Amino acid sequence: MQSRHLISIHDLPAGEVREILDLAGRVKKNPAGHADALLGRTLAMIFEKPSLRTRVSFETGMTQLGGHAIAIQGGEISLGRRESVGDVARTLSGMVDGIMARTFSHQILIDLASSSSVPVINGLSDHLHPCQALADFLTIGECLGRIEGVKLAYVGDGNNVAHSLLYCGAKLGAHVSIATPAGHEPDESVVSRARDDARATGSRIEVGRDIDAAVAGADVVYTDTWASMGQEAEHDARVKVFRPFQVNRVLMGKAAKGAMFMHCLPAHRGEEVTDEVIDSHASVVFQQAANRLHAQKAVLLLLLGR
Repeated sequence: MQSRHLISIHDLPAGEVREILDLAGRVKKNPAGHADALLGRTLAMIFEKPSLRTRVSFETGMTQLGGHAIAIQGGEISLGRRESVGDVARTLSGMVDGIMARTFSHQILIDLASSSSVPVINGLSDHLHPCQALADFLTIGECLGRIEGVKLAYVGDGNNVAHSLLYCGAKLGAHVSIATPAGHEPDESVVSRARDDARATGSRIEVGRDIDAAVAGADVVYTDTWASMGQEAEHDARVKVFRPFQVNRVLMGKAAKGAMFMHCLPAHRGEEVTDEVIDSHASVVFQQAANRLHAQKAVLLLLLGR
């Protein structure tokens, strides 16, 4: 990769996004072939937010590649309070080979990358979740045999996951259609940049409030929780607003025949998705989760490999 960090998929040339997914597929098929690729390398993992998939996939990935990962909880370093973000980045740069951070503020990722002399990976911020989108499109390619021309319908909150799906879909030539309640649309600047990328790949980017139009003919129906981490106090109010955007059997019936259901997890069953859908044959949510490991191993190899 020519890119030094992974902060946003929008920052990567389309060829690099494809390179990550191609390598992820090869690593998944032949994990033993990369067993010592990061021997002696260390990844610092900063967690301001709780984590299951992100921590386990990155730590397991480093171990399987012959390296080592150190988990640092946000309270241990209090980024920007006990110590400036720049000082943390410069300190870690002298000790480790890469930094992965899972934060609230996206600006922290930007500041880490600007001060770090080692690669910085966005494990999640309130604005973007690039590692999730890479695993998602790896899964789509595996299940459908193609990515270009696939229609992905995302319904619910126009959040960090929606933003990264827009960027990744645009880079790869997938059509992304998003339906949200009024006031919960994805960031206009993200939509604009995704549409700029889409012009080069023939991708269609559509954003609106009509859930039926978004899902019509979709090969993939995707949703996320209605209240993300940090929005717990808004949960009850959000449930009332988002209830019409629940993914259930009736909504799945409006998508293309054989459409897949995807969710980045954790899922609030009975809210954004019914048990009937998430436990159905259409659901690939646990394949998605497992593919976090393989997509992130590819990122680690490309950024941390010698």
